[in-house]
Amino acid sequence: MGDTVSDVGVLNKAVSILDAISAQPLALAELGVATGLPRATVHRLAVALEQHRLVVRDHDGRFELGPRVRELARSGPVNRRALADSARPALLMLRDATGESTQLYVAVGDSRVCVAALESPYSLRTIVPVGASLPLDRGSAGRVLSGAGPGWTESVEEREPGVASVSAAVVVNGEVIAAVSVSGPIERTTRQPGKKYAAAVVDAADAIARAMS
Repeated sequence: MGDTVSDVGVLNKAVSILDAISAQPLALAELGVATGLPRATVHRLAVALEQHRLVVRDHDGRFELGPRVRELARSGPVNRRALADSARPALLMLRDATGESTQLYVAVGDSRVCVAALESPYSLRTIVPVGASLPLDRGSAGRVLSGAGPGWTESVEEREPGVASVSAAVVVNGEVIAAVSVSGPIERTTRQPGKKYAAAVVDAADAIARAMS
């Protein structure tokens, strides 16, 4: 039981560090003042948090919240459900406009997870189940979520033979929170799917962003 109590104490101190830097980046000495913890303790815990990407250092060496904090916030079940619900009308319009399957992905760690999907009415179609975890390094949605930036991107047989896709970033408050995609067999999408679908995909992404704002 002693170890458990000690672990809780360490957790409380780590949380106090995250709370302190949530408003602005702080140097090590400033963190000590803000948390009331000894300098050595602050340094040890901040470095440990840094290893888990919960904390990073800016160009001046000050500690600030890391990307893992945002990833955890985005991956929460309530946020995913709210995002999927908000996106459904736009995904439906996109599917009807293109005739192809539509999906919505969010980044979770080194993967992208499908949080919403609607299938094409064609018998030959792409199927991505909700909850499916796919790599970030392949496919148009993966590139969008990996930092390709606002706008759209396309892929042809990058993740799966015979399949092409077009994806666009859903941007809220300057941050890419999701990627909306349309995908289908090359026989219909062609090897330049962006020419056919980019405008519609961007419109869908913008509609989802407005719904989430």
